[in-house]
Amino acid sequence: MTDPAQQHAGLPHAVFLHRMAGGSPPSALEPRLGRAAFVALRLVDLLGPEHATLHPDAFHYQYVATVRCCRDLPPGSTEASHLLGLVRGTGDAFEQHSAGLVLPALFAYAHYLEDEMRLDEALDVLDTLLQIGGAQLLPADSVGAQLRRARVYRKLNEFDAAEQSYAEGGALAAAIGDTHSELLSRIGRAETVRGRGNLAEAERSLRGTLAEAEVIGDRHAQALAHHVLAAVLQTGGRPADAISHAWVAFKSYDDEISQGRALGDLGSLFLIVGETQGAECALREAARRGGSQDYVSNALIELMNCASFCRDRVGFERWREECDARRESMPPNILVDYMLKAGIGRARFGQLDRAERLLADALRIADEVGLHEFTFRIERIKAGLRDCRRAPNEEPAEVAQPVVQTKAVREVSAAVAHLAGAT
Repeated sequence: MTDPAQQHAGLPHAVFLHRMAGGSPPSALEPRLGRAAFVALRLVDLLGPEHATLHPDAFHYQYVATVRCCRDLPPGSTEASHLLGLVRGTGDAFEQHSAGLVLPALFAYAHYLEDEMRLDEALDVLDTLLQIGGAQLLPADSVGAQLRRARVYRKLNEFDAAEQSYAEGGALAAAIGDTHSELLSRIGRAETVRGRGNLAEAERSLRGTLAEAEVIGDRHAQALAHHVLAAVLQTGGRPADAISHAWVAFKSYDDEISQGRALGDLGSLFLIVGETQGAECALREAARRGGSQDYVSNALIELMNCASFCRDRVGFERWREECDARRESMPPNILVDYMLKAGIGRARFGQLDRAERLLADALRIADEVGLHEFTFRIERIKAGLRDCRRAPNEEPAEVAQPVVQTKAVREVSAAVAHLAGAT
């Protein structure tokens, strides 16, 4: 049979047809969602200026068929809800001759796809939004779409495209006097520089942006700059320095979701420096605040990692089971991280055969989806496991973690413990 993804490669929105490729039967949920997304976005295309003379009956025929396709999806599916909202918004937009009515649904669907790490699909939706919105896009919406588009490109490691979109978003923001979005653009470009490996330039840029944000009193930009600076310092092998910035980011954010993400990252940093008590407090609090947010999976994975680091077998199994219960909803990058750290945990408890199987599965998934950084890490750890077989009382260097204590680390750890005790 012809691969549907290849057969329709020249069609707009064909990226959604990739879900129909592979071993899943057409009746499975993912192929059905991909097909529904494809036809829903083809309906949105009818709002474009090239279809200005489209007869209402022609639109109605396609609209009814698209609604039927989406309503046949399982009602409990979050993506199905997004698609139904998108179709209804398209119907309202066509009826009232206002493409702007569908833009909120496109924004929401793109955000969902990005959270699910369906990044190519998220780009397709954002490009559709910019094309359909055209002159009807409010300047602030244009800025927001460009910055989100840049973020998706960055996550795809397409750094040239990311920098261009950040630059375009920043220029649009400057033109309308939106200093907050200008700062966000600069922070995003610094993250792109970090992705390229130029940590010194990323740090210099972030410290400059942070100083400007402090002058104008932009609290959210300050929080984000501190948060990204923590990531830069961690990448540069300075986790103890990063901890203070992650803590300031947590205190500066105004919303629970951002605070939870900062706490989760703080817990990971504590674990790197060997401050396991602070790590557990921060990660538990992140999980408690997170509810159904995606970062909760990260926090649970790190709690599992923390338990194995402390050789707490009961705690390891408890958190592993909680992670396993969320496995089906994990995007590939989080799933690989889970399997990697579960494998490390098995190695710490001397279960090297189980560790090797987990690491092999993690490596296979990482290779399939192009998570190259994970590939390199897993390969190094697998080699370390072979060394463990020869010297069973030793732990691989990649698995062992240093203990780094400073006054700042101890102070932040105490503050996190107080926070956890007060809630």
